[in-house]
Amino acid sequence: MRPGLERIGRFDPERARTRFRNTFRPQHTRLVLNPAGQLIGCVALGPHDGSLLLEHFYLVPEVQGQGVGSAVLLCLMSEADASAKAVRVDVLRDSDAKRFYERHGFVETHRDEFDIYLERLPECA
Repeated sequence: MRPGLERIGRFDPERARTRFRNTFRPQHTRLVLNPAGQLIGCVALGPHDGSLLLEHFYLVPEVQGQGVGSAVLLCLMSEADASAKAVRVDVLRDSDAKRFYERHGFVETHRDEFDIYLERLPECA
């Protein structure tokens, strides 16, 4: 996230660490491994206010743009659909992540000074 935060003049390593520590829910966090078993990312998806909150979706730069993120997200959305719950996520303004989530059915619900909030409703079986 550092490049995105730097773009809007908001990168502060201590604030980033504090935010991560305050929102990290290990019981909902999954590791993303490549076929050789190497760690290439992580993502968290867990209950929050009657829906599911998607957060901390990070992939190493070397695999970005190769469909890995889409594959992981499609798997998570399948689980969300099975639970009949909406999925919410927030992204930094001016982030490429907004387009990524919109391609996967998320729509903007609101925004504030720094973030855009998106939601994807469950697909009916």
